[in-house]
Amino acid sequence: MSTPHASRIRTAHPDDAPRIAELLHAFNTEFDTETPGVDVLARRLRTLLAGPSTFAVLGDEPAVGVALVTLRPNVWSEGPVALLDEMYVDPTERGDGIGGAILQAVVEACQRLGVAEIEINVDESDADAMRFYERHGFRGADPDTGERAFYFSRTL
Repeated sequence: MSTPHASRIRTAHPDDAPRIAELLHAFNTEFDTETPGVDVLARRLRTLLAGPSTFAVLGDEPAVGVALVTLRPNVWSEGPVALLDEMYVDPTERGDGIGGAILQAVVEACQRLGVAEIEINVDESDADAMRFYERHGFRGADPDTGERAFYFSRTL
């Protein structure tokens, strides 16, 4: 299925780190979440994107949306598990399908990489994000038992 944004979706390169950093900084700023700043994020992203366990998908040129994914090995499957660490579309560009096109590109990349499962963490208050991911086939409950999934963390 083709989307109007399909031709403007691409996998990021380490040289895209500054633009991705700007988008991620804007994401945290929009939601009043602490951010280390664009320069620190760009440095980290340049290193991560050059390695085998992190990739990003960008939407539009210049990019107005990004998905950042990390891969990890998993004992329960042959392939890795992907964590959609961050997904952000500039507020002025939302509702036009670019987020869905980015997410579809992430799913396709994960399929090519032999990923067994994609995980996403969503804040309880973010009903819009939950609806978005559910529209794209993700579930917050076990399909067999109906048990809700929860995410726990501990800052070190």
